[in-house]
Amino acid sequence: MATPLEFPCPISPDDGGVVLLGHGGGGLLSQRLLEQLILPALGSAGGVLLDAATLPAEAGELAFSTDGHVVRPLEFPGGDIGSMAVIGTVNDLAMVGAMPLALSLGLILEEGLPLDTLRRVLRSAAAAARRCGVSIVTGDTKVVERGKADGLFMTSAGVGRIPAGVAIGPTSIRPGDAILVSGDLGRHGVAILAAREELGFSSSLESDLAPLHASIQALLAAGLELHALRDLTRGGLAAALHELCRDAGLGALVQEPLVPIHGAVAAACELLGLDPLTMASEGRFVLMLPAAQAQEALRLLSREQPSAAIIGRIGGEAVRLETSLGVCRPLELGRGELLPRIC
Repeated sequence: MATPLEFPCPISPDDGGVVLLGHGGGGLLSQRLLEQLILPALGSAGGVLLDAATLPAEAGELAFSTDGHVVRPLEFPGGDIGSMAVIGTVNDLAMVGAMPLALSLGLILEEGLPLDTLRRVLRSAAAAARRCGVSIVTGDTKVVERGKADGLFMTSAGVGRIPAGVAIGPTSIRPGDAILVSGDLGRHGVAILAAREELGFSSSLESDLAPLHASIQALLAAGLELHALRDLTRGGLAAALHELCRDAGLGALVQEPLVPIHGAVAAACELLGLDPLTMASEGRFVLMLPAAQAQEALRLLSREQPSAAIIGRIGGEAVRLETSLGVCRPLELGRGELLPRIC
């Protein structure tokens, strides 16, 4: 019989030479996998990582992004895998200031998936595309054996146009920049967890799944100088701040009492021993811009989400969290993926 030490731990700092669930969590193991294996193997090591690549074109810069979606259950409070595939890719384009032009959608279907489920998911994807003002113009379908795909996996890719003069990315971050979030954090993660009956708790929360490009365009139209953006998916706020600050070569200080967390999210995280700052959202982003513009940005963001907040500033050499008692500690990355397949 195997001893407990022979089982791979999803938060182990040593991967043992195999892929672990933690490699998909958006935290420390995800960063190691990307930086030490995937990027070097593809000849892309050393570059700044964005939610979407920027491509020069005759009519101005284009943005290009791709994503995979493996959520369980396929349909959850506030959305499903179809709407998430569309909106997630639109949001990745929005994080470099782009408006979506066209999307692709790939389906990996498991034998035995009910056709009614597939029909609902595809109708939801089409409705999400209409909501975002974008067309699904190409795609692909594959079928695998029963038990090989958890019902349905989806992939999506998108192309968008970046307005002239817009250059959003971590290299634009400056010391003293304000840090804002566009709304309260972690609703998507908690909604998914509550929908899994085996976890034994319920919640009335719905996923925060929502397109973000309109909010970004409103900030740009107001003439605000957006230095960096990141949507808060896998790894949550903690992962986003670490990624942006690493590429900027700067630190950050976040005021924990200012971070908006819904009471139900806080309660669920406490029950399950999770950190709400590492929980995934699907309709929230973090923003860095000059401190003098922070209040105007907050005013515009609050039109969509009253829970939007200014939570800190850029500065120092590390990403830190200041508690309500005035104690500073490192804002730690999630170290594993104890609850997989949430996006």
